[in-house]
Amino acid sequence: MKFAWIRLLLPLQDFNSLQHPSTETNSDPSLAMASTTTTTTNGATAANHAAATNVSSRDHVVIFPFMAKSHTLPLLHFATALTAHHKTLRVTVLTTPANRAFAAGRLPPSVSLVELPFPSLPPLPAGVESTDALPCPSLYPTFLRATALLRAPFADYLASLPSPPLALVSDFFLGFTRAAAADAGVRRVVFHGMSCFSMAVCKALIVNPAAAAAAAGGVEPGAPFRVPGMPEHVGITADEVPDALVKFADAEDPVTRFLVDDVGFSDVLSWGVLVNSFAALDESYVAPLQSFYQVPGARAWLVGPLFLAAGDTSELEEDEHDPEGCLAWLDDKAAQPGSVVYVSFGTQAHVTDAQLDEIAHGLVQSEHRFLWAVRSDTWTPPAKVGPNGRVVRGWVPQRRVLAHRAVGGFVSHCGWNSVMECLAAGKPILAWPMIAEQHLNARHVVNILGAGVRIDTKPGGMAAAGDVVGRAEVEEKVRELMDAEGEAGRKMRERAVWAQREAMSAVGEGGASRVALRELVDELRGPTVRSSFDEGKIM
Repeated sequence: MKFAWIRLLLPLQDFNSLQHPSTETNSDPSLAMASTTTTTTNGATAANHAAATNVSSRDHVVIFPFMAKSHTLPLLHFATALTAHHKTLRVTVLTTPANRAFAAGRLPPSVSLVELPFPSLPPLPAGVESTDALPCPSLYPTFLRATALLRAPFADYLASLPSPPLALVSDFFLGFTRAAAADAGVRRVVFHGMSCFSMAVCKALIVNPAAAAAAAGGVEPGAPFRVPGMPEHVGITADEVPDALVKFADAEDPVTRFLVDDVGFSDVLSWGVLVNSFAALDESYVAPLQSFYQVPGARAWLVGPLFLAAGDTSELEEDEHDPEGCLAWLDDKAAQPGSVVYVSFGTQAHVTDAQLDEIAHGLVQSEHRFLWAVRSDTWTPPAKVGPNGRVVRGWVPQRRVLAHRAVGGFVSHCGWNSVMECLAAGKPILAWPMIAEQHLNARHVVNILGAGVRIDTKPGGMAAAGDVVGRAEVEEKVRELMDAEGEAGRKMRERAVWAQREAMSAVGEGGASRVALRELVDELRGPTVRSSFDEGKIM
């Protein structure tokens, strides 16, 4: 396992000099049994058929999201953007029965939905088919293994098509899709749901043991260290290294085992990388990211923000859904533009009742109006929020809330989708990162872009046991975020408005993201097809 990180992302020829890699077959007997019950595509036959097909005439793109809302939503927007700007394309999104309604409510009729049966894998309860539906975090590794069992149904789906599709766009976590697509003669574009910045930093840390060692404690706590291969201005602290990277030292960690056994080389052997970002924000990190990919000419396609690229989706019922009346409440506050702070920590991280109590007190003490989306169904606010505060627990139309003139700032966990939505609305962020790459996103937005301020947290953020940020800190940082008249507040708002302008420009006619989307489709349809890297049939 000392090679675990290296195996994931090191250039394949370099890894071969360290250790003879095994092919990307799954060691889980249950997966082997599942494979025997399904007829898979014959690799040679599919490849020959693909070679005989006129590539330029193929017009079908298949999209397979990972079953987490933060990963699914941007790919639904990508599907919509494809059909909006390339009307001759046929687009199919693969989903599972319990996720179908969520996808259907956010897609136009021009996009087809195909269900694959979600595998049964105890102790995962039946009907739990997305990460936000997990009854407890401890089931996450089981959920990952269950998604790997979709390997056979996915291969069956590809085999059922009259001809290979133009391309497959699939999530990083669905590593098995690359091998199945390669057997069918289909190029795979991988999607991570992250920015170029965060992806490049993670990969650089993985393949540079010295930097990883520094992150593990070789530098003074809180002191930034340089990330090899990244631009000179990029420095991060040990606290900002994603927890999953730290855990890769643990050979028994079940998520590590999944990433090594089921993802393996599938990421770096992908034909290209789809990125939900735009050039003005992320172009400095494109070359470092692309350097990790092994297919000749592999490119990072920055086509975001994808919800803007999708165009006007107001006709879709789910985008209009506002069961808590958030927009009407904000309308009543619109006479004082920028007076409301919006608070949301996403759907994945668990926030303790003790921390929710401190946030509530801090918001009230800040004396700013606030709209707070709370995930917990059991927590009760310890303080009266009064007419200036509103706590909601149902669905919130977040993009429309952020764009509302009454909203002046966003207290956020810094999930990448939320960052994109906030910047596209031209609002500054109070960054409160918790899990995954969110600390890197906070570094990108606050320290590099300059469009926000950060909460002071211990390593691990609110996910760390016993780590509660006090109400005084919450009050102070909310006041700093909402102080539009102070020098710091003016500067962060200027940077947020700059990002908004660049995001809108990127998806407009002639903009960098619109051009990248057209070039992606043109290259896929073009007469020259880049071959997939296939050394040793490692999939």
